[in-house]
Amino acid sequence: MSVTLITGASSGIGAELARQLAARGEDLALCARRTERLEEVRAEVHAAYPQRRVEIRALDVTDDAAVFAVFRAFRDDFGGLDRVVVNAGLGKGAPIGTGRYDANRATAMTNFVAALAQCEAAMEIFRAQKRGHLVMISSMSAMRGMPKTITTYAATKAGVAALAEGIRNEMIGEKDLDIDVSVIYPGYIRSEMNDKVKKPMPFMVDTPTGVAAIIEAIEKRRPHARVPTWPWVPLGTAMRHLPLSMVRKLS
Repeated sequence: MSVTLITGASSGIGAELARQLAARGEDLALCARRTERLEEVRAEVHAAYPQRRVEIRALDVTDDAAVFAVFRAFRDDFGGLDRVVVNAGLGKGAPIGTGRYDANRATAMTNFVAALAQCEAAMEIFRAQKRGHLVMISSMSAMRGMPKTITTYAATKAGVAALAEGIRNEMIGEKDLDIDVSVIYPGYIRSEMNDKVKKPMPFMVDTPTGVAAIIEAIEKRRPHARVPTWPWVPLGTAMRHLPLSMVRKLS
């Protein structure tokens, strides 16, 4: 039985990942700050799939010591971890230089520094096991520098993608380790993080549809995937080369 640890699993993409992975026969280690929401997710999974094992723990991913403690505790619960999905994230921000450094710093600390801690904790376990699958949830906004309120957010998502690629590069040279590293670049998926955004986002899909595309890429253990495939595979390539004046229209 495979065991997947998901951070930020109390809502949005994380909670839907839990539901869909349980449907595919996986046991789950779920963590987030809001334990009452985790309890709801666990109850929902157990109601639909009573044979699934679901363990939950409170975790603020910006607490470095807690990240290591929680990951190790989950490992001990299950006797190992097969996959870790670094999903917890923050979407608040403001244009640089407009007096909201606090918001941009919070996003940077949660989305990049905390992701680094999660990678360290996960890879420590995987190295000891000599196997595992590290999954980083990035964003299509990582393709280019983005304006306005998502400048910092996009930069952090580019950072986690580079971090994951560096780890994957190292694993290529470790012949005795069976560790895969995947970076997922979701397009616009409706979630709690963006449900208050008033401006219509192009190509937005509902959470179950978006997460199904994420899981398809995860289960294939793809090194990187833009999801859903349409329109984000061709659009991602275009974003790499279009003038910034055109890229900004996607923000």
